[in-house]
Amino acid sequence: MSEEPSVEAFMRHLQVCVEEARTIADGKERQQRLLQLESALQEAIIYKNRIEELQRHGIDPIRLVEAESPLSQPPAPKKVEALMSGQGYCSACKAMLEPDLPFCPACGAEQ
Repeated sequence: MSEEPSVEAFMRHLQVCVEEARTIADGKERQQRLLQLESALQEAIIYKNRIEELQRHGIDPIRLVEAESPLSQPPAPKKVEALMSGQGYCSACKAMLEPDLPFCPACGAEQ
């Protein structure tokens, strides 16, 4: 299998697209396309520089990071906090309760 395209190849592609966009007859369309391409080029340059910087520092730039579990619970509230805020906390999920709701807005448990 051939080698994957590089950031440099992508940037060259965008530069060719810029040259092609300069020939668009409609001025508004030409301006909009050039803005899109120039923005993409700037992002590619930023990405390339960031990757090079990380590699210089010995950091793997493509390191996978595990996402935090969406089920992670907030720390258990203190009774003092609930009393001071005038709001209670759900006994099921520990989310802050709205005083006018008879259920927890986070998990739906009746209060």
